[in-house]
Amino acid sequence: MTDHTHPRRNVIRAAAAGALTAGLFCLTPLAQAAPAPAVPAPPPAAGIAAAHNAAAAPSTLDTLSRFFTRDGAHSAVARSAVQPRIEGATVPVYTLSPEFVAGKADAPVAKLEYLASTAVSSDGQKASVWTVRSGGSWKVVNIATGDDEMRYAAEGAKKLSGGTVFREPQINAWYVQRGDRVLPLDQDAVRAVGAGGTTVAAYRDRVHKAYGDKLPGSAYAEKGFAGGYGDAAAPAAEPAAERGSSSSGLAPAAAAGGALALGLGVVTVHRVRRRRASA
Repeated sequence: MTDHTHPRRNVIRAAAAGALTAGLFCLTPLAQAAPAPAVPAPPPAAGIAAAHNAAAAPSTLDTLSRFFTRDGAHSAVARSAVQPRIEGATVPVYTLSPEFVAGKADAPVAKLEYLASTAVSSDGQKASVWTVRSGGSWKVVNIATGDDEMRYAAEGAKKLSGGTVFREPQINAWYVQRGDRVLPLDQDAVRAVGAGGTTVAAYRDRVHKAYGDKLPGSAYAEKGFAGGYGDAAAPAAEPAAERGSSSSGLAPAAAAGGALALGLGVVTVHRVRRRRASA
């Protein structure tokens, strides 16, 4: 059988195939240019259970009674009527990682900072009990008003199931990240990355520009700014002994309205909502 295919058509087909192949090669590096960052290691189940037990301990509930009655300003009868209880699951709380800000390859976006349990009083007040591992056991290091940690953990699970919910403390923004996507969970985060979120690479670029020159060891930090981020008028960090210390990879919990435990600095965004309970 005679092949009647026109030579010019063969040339066009070959050129089109070559262009398609070249286009695919051009797209491949873009798809691989920003691999997903490492996923932060979750706390062990035994640790979560121990943290929950510490939050529900009688001594903690007694402190919560004073917290819910303005740090014990009311009578013992009034404090006993508050009847605080720990409600729901204890959740890990992740915070923007300095290694990620510095641009370290494969660094996770966030690091585990503390575990949070929600306390509820008989009149419906809520507080978050922060727990860290210290000296071989889990200890309560702070109590803060509201239940941000639990609410954003639930919102992040709905918005991006299996993602890491984390906070950018410098602007008090909450996000959820999975793979190459970073999605906002509150208005502060929307203002930072837009309602549709952003890529991990774009988010890294933004936080590096904002905080990269303010990390520990930087000239900015050596000028006396706590942790390398903040301003001279910001409140100083509480002593580490009061905030609790870390083992097994947990950073010390930040004091309410005080120091950011990442080493990125001092924040004041929770002065009103967050207040420290006296033990």
